[in-house]
Amino acid sequence: MRLTALVGSVALLASGCSAEAQRGYLPGYEDGPVTNMTERITSLWTGSWIAALLVGLITWGLILWCVVVYRKRRDDETLPVQIRYHVPLEIMYVILPILMIGVLFFYTERDMSAIEDISAEPDLTVQVIGKQWSWDFNYVDDDVYETGVHVDDIGVEGVSETLPTLYLPVDERVEIQLEARDVIHSFWVPAFLYKKDMIPGRSNVFQIVPLREGTYAGKCAELCGEHHSGMLFNVTVLPRAEYDAQMDLLRERGQTGQLGVELNRLQSRGDDQAIPSGEG
Repeated sequence: MRLTALVGSVALLASGCSAEAQRGYLPGYEDGPVTNMTERITSLWTGSWIAALLVGLITWGLILWCVVVYRKRRDDETLPVQIRYHVPLEIMYVILPILMIGVLFFYTERDMSAIEDISAEPDLTVQVIGKQWSWDFNYVDDDVYETGVHVDDIGVEGVSETLPTLYLPVDERVEIQLEARDVIHSFWVPAFLYKKDMIPGRSNVFQIVPLREGTYAGKCAELCGEHHSGMLFNVTVLPRAEYDAQMDLLRERGQTGQLGVELNRLQSRGDDQAIPSGEG
């Protein structure tokens, strides 16, 4: 029974970890942060866990202390003295939670304001459109686009190379505009420690500075229909010269213009030729 409980606990804890972006017990990579916000997010995450563990230890300690100290002894004929109220203790019950929540609120508001800040002028803008069940990427400044279709066989070897890829230049501020073409989706890159919902008729925006070159897995984090599990993509962070080469490659393929959110479902799934906005 103990072994089963231990294995179950380890499996439960491990299910919340992403093996692709992990350094010990912390998310991320040993050779540096992935974006300008991953260290801030990690700090907020670990600080919240430390605070929660301290509260848990205090609570468990008080419970065990009461169980031991105020237990009924074998030779006792009466119950321990019952106290109706204890003014200092009740004041502590009111003040301590307010202080705890206040501290958590302060650090959460401080970090969330920084993470969601979009006041800076971006170096480039990318529009990401979620669709059933894949992604379109509009590179606004270069006036080119990439379009993808959903994955049929997720576990097949080499399928990751066929996924739509979002290219980002390293060390440059990117503004990402999120749109949904049909139902609610969610843009999630685990290595970025960040996800944001995509809601039809509403634009969500965030800014990010990729700091580490490499390719990272992305996925939809909102149940969006039958093929939700195949709604995958890659994010590749690369030097500016290689980024420009990728933009030129899209132009050579004739993928110029921008894919609009007004495309119908068949076009958005790749079953028909997508029409760039302004061209028909």
